[in-house]
Amino acid sequence: MNEPTPPLALEVLQQFRVIYGTMRKYFRELEECCGLPGSQMWVLQEIERTPEIGITELAGRLGIHQSTCSQLVDKLVARDCLVKKRHSVDQRRVGLFLAEEGRKAIASLPGPAEGILPEALASIPDVALKTLNINLAELIDHLPVKDEEFASTPLAEMVRD
Repeated sequence: MNEPTPPLALEVLQQFRVIYGTMRKYFRELEECCGLPGSQMWVLQEIERTPEIGITELAGRLGIHQSTCSQLVDKLVARDCLVKKRHSVDQRRVGLFLAEEGRKAIASLPGPAEGILPEALASIPDVALKTLNINLAELIDHLPVKDEEFASTPLAEMVRD
């Protein structure tokens, strides 16, 4: 028979629930305001910051796989939020630009498109962030089953219904 979960482990579990629930609520509100999922809004936000960005660089900025990024871009092009054009300097490259629908979506953003967790992590002092990194790696090592593929999936996609 399994032992009851120790109080400290329950407290940490509740902290994960707060983080997950807060992200889920934020991304629902974001989608209601903008009409697009958070992952697509993050793509638009990055393209607004860097017009003419290519898929490879965009995927790197989002920390996602290039094929996932291509799928997100294709959905946004189909919704008339993005336009693909030849790069102004290197005609062999295709750059991404916001279309009018993309500009409207960006204008309705209630906060950061990437979500509130990256912003919170960026505001933590380096020493605390390094400690958190070490401790989360330890936790992941103790998971009996883990899927490393989730590391390159946008959080907004994970918390969707």
